Amino acid sequence: MKIAYVRVSTVEQNEARQIEALKKYGIDKWFTEKVSAKDTNRPQLQAMLEFAREGDTVYIHDLSRLARSTSDLLKMVELLQAKGVHLVSNKESIDTSTPTGKLMLTMLGAIYEFERTNLLERQREGVAIAKSQGKYKGRKEIKIDDFGAQYQRYLNRELSKVQLAKELNISRPTLDKLIREYTAA
Repeated sequence: MKIAYVRVSTVEQNEARQIEALKKYGIDKWFTEKVSAKDTNRPQLQAMLEFAREGDTVYIHDLSRLARSTSDLLKMVELLQAKGVHLVSNKESIDTSTPTGKLMLTMLGAIYEFERTNLLERQREGVAIAKSQGKYKGRKEIKIDDFGAQYQRYLNRELSKVQLAKELNISRPTLDKLIREYTAA
């Protein structure tokens, strides 16, 4: 069976380019998701890995859609190989059913990880320069009008932290930060 795995990092991004590029393979089953590849704990990735059986081929648009680190990529390829499943990457023209494909996969995975690490380092350097010039302010501070009254409702057990965070339209970690700041003041 021909299986496709398509991933974009955010809900704002569009997966149409990847889908269009993979159509030429006559895909039987599609697994698509909009989530970061920071780790392999992705619902559709896990579903695809579980679904794939011996003799199947998994098609991806490029290696970065599958994993961001060489170790994650190689672990997934080993898992697929152990199940008797081949991997084909459209952009890099890699087919793990061949020795050359296996070698290229390892080399390109290392290059992608190196590229990602360099990108993050450049980003950190840019932020540091912007901070030193007073141009970078970080995230906007979250201000909640009448936070004390809202927090008191939580203390009175009128609602849970989850409910309070939802009402204030903030995340739980942000609520915890606001509570720490409020109680310290």
